Amino acid sequence: QVQLVESGGGLVQAGGSLELSCAASGFVFSVNTMTWYRQAPGKQRDFVARITSSGVTNYADSVKGRFTISRDPTKTTVYLQMNSLKPEDTAVYYCRVGESTYWGRGTQVTVSS
Repeated sequence: QVQLVESGGGLVQAGGSLELSCAASGFVFSVNTMTWYRQAPGKQRDFVARITSSGVTNYADSVKGRFTISRDPTKTTVYLQMNSLKPEDTAVYYCRVGESTYWGRGTQVTVSS
């Protein structure tokens, strides 16, 4: 069965960095687009970044230039490197297989001012 397990969240000061990981299993990782979303308290879940099977990436405007998505097919893991973090980046971050119904359980990122 499809499993997505996020890790790497935590508490960081504004301006700091974190790297999130999403370990994937139960499907053919190499041919699937992988996406990161986030949900702040009381808000809808929003798109953050996407990486296709061939490595093409795109980002939400709010994170462009600060976040980098990457993937390691040997580890079937997708990463989200987050730099220059802001308090408004505080959210639960979720990994998703493309636009499918397969989601991870999320990892909390809290950025203090």
